[in-house]
Amino acid sequence: METGKRKIKAMPNGPSERVVRDRTLSDRVYENVLSMISGGQFPVGAKLPTEQVLSEQLEVSRPIIRQALKQLREDGVVVSRQGSGSYVQRRPDEAVLDFAPVGSIADIQRTFEFRAAIEGEAAFLAAERRTSTDLARLKSSLEELDRCVRAGELGVDADEEFHVAVCMAADNQYFLAARSSMKSNILTGMRLTRNLSLTKPQDRLELVQKEHYAIYDAIVQQDSAAARDAMRVHVENARNRVFEGA
Repeated sequence: METGKRKIKAMPNGPSERVVRDRTLSDRVYENVLSMISGGQFPVGAKLPTEQVLSEQLEVSRPIIRQALKQLREDGVVVSRQGSGSYVQRRPDEAVLDFAPVGSIADIQRTFEFRAAIEGEAAFLAAERRTSTDLARLKSSLEELDRCVRAGELGVDADEEFHVAVCMAADNQYFLAARSSMKSNILTGMRLTRNLSLTKPQDRLELVQKEHYAIYDAIVQQDSAAARDAMRVHVENARNRVFEGA
């Protein structure tokens, strides 16, 4: 009979594994708190429970709570007041949680940050390097998006095609490779934002389409700086629209 043995709790193998584990926990807390806010448990202007109380309620450490609150601050959902605590700044629509896969919202927001940086530079180069074939591809995807807006369709495929076409016009395969590596995350974010837009008056989708045309027009005119700015504004607006008030 074996004696003197006991089970040892598995520990992270190194710093990178620990970071992934902590991020997963903080994302879970982030989504829990977001759910409570969007559900009205904490109305706009209300003070959130202290880090200690949230830590006990959600059964995670205070550093994990801090990570989640930091993300909520960056998303404009809560605001910190020196020496007072965290307060609800806006209440996202509950539809956000209906349309987004469980546990994905924090990653969706990070994906938008990535896209603003990568696609902004792609648009800059596209304005310098675009060919007549590139412009035709961009125009075709915009016309399909116009049709989707008129028909009240989701339009994710056409939206994705437009952004891919911008990267292709940049004539640098690494933009496409970087974007392709995150395609699943990107499409999840697009589905979320376009589904949310369909719950709003049609002028929401028309506004999004105007942003696409601003990018296209700058590329047509070979205005690199304007193309970069228009792309960054569009992606950052998409990120912000996820948490527009209910």
